[in-house]
Amino acid sequence: MAKDVKSSILKNHVKDIRLKKGMTAKALVDAQRSVGGFSAQHMIQGIDILKDMIADKDAFNFLSFPADIIATGLRGMIADSVKHFDAIITTCGTLDHDLAKAYGGKYSLGTFEADDSKLRDMDIYRLGNIFIGSDQYGLAVEKYFTEIMEDIYKSPDYKREYSPSELLAEFGKRIKDGSSILRQAYLGKVPIYCPGIVDGAFGTQLTLFSQDHDFKLNVLKDEIALSNTSFDHKVTGALMLGGGISKHHVIWWNQFKGGLDYAVYITTASQYDGSLSGARLTEAVSWGKVKAKAKYTTIDGDITIILPIMFSYLELF
Repeated sequence: MAKDVKSSILKNHVKDIRLKKGMTAKALVDAQRSVGGFSAQHMIQGIDILKDMIADKDAFNFLSFPADIIATGLRGMIADSVKHFDAIITTCGTLDHDLAKAYGGKYSLGTFEADDSKLRDMDIYRLGNIFIGSDQYGLAVEKYFTEIMEDIYKSPDYKREYSPSELLAEFGKRIKDGSSILRQAYLGKVPIYCPGIVDGAFGTQLTLFSQDHDFKLNVLKDEIALSNTSFDHKVTGALMLGGGISKHHVIWWNQFKGGLDYAVYITTASQYDGSLSGARLTEAVSWGKVKAKAKYTTIDGDITIILPIMFSYLELF
């Protein structure tokens, strides 16, 4: 008996990977399935779970992510993938970066080791190793927010009170950039929930706009919509990129239906400080936010490296 158990444990042998000229991303991932490779195995699990999740016609699937990755070249790729999901949960900075880039904002490659005091003197913001001229971000967001918001306000369909998701759909309706997440979500009728919508430039502009316009933001309306989603769908899945409020809002509302049935989480955070961003999905099982029998995995690694490989393999474009 012990011999049989041992044989079963040791049945999947590690094989050496052989790279070939012209090898596709799909061929490379398939070759990695039996090579060992620590986090690579979790990435492959994530690919397989994501494939099943999207193929499940009964599943209502969430995509969540924080704003920082939208400052990188992932913005267009995520915009292209929106149509494969049923709802998005993100942070206010996503709206800032998406709006700035939609209207021609130019972000530049920089370095983590820059002298930030010198950048400050030159009116350059640093987001990791991305450099952003102040005129490409704050002023641009302010200008184009005002342009769109005034158009919404003057529309015959203006409602005076909006939920964040309703308002973001109105922005997506008016944005012309095909690489815009807001635009693609509008075209695909995918709601964008932003529970922390006041935590950024977009939220600041909303606050200022409300001071001299008849405008109200009803954040609880979106919470009710998320609650209804939880109770209306027996099967749910989520691809969660990074942590924070965007991740937690996904798992929080799904606990009321007994937890997610599919879950893939990519993070670089450590679990040993007890943070939500560092918490593995196994921890979410203890809260009932992910089902114990769900298909789930946590992938440790940089989203900007891992996600293009996963999306390319699954052809999510």
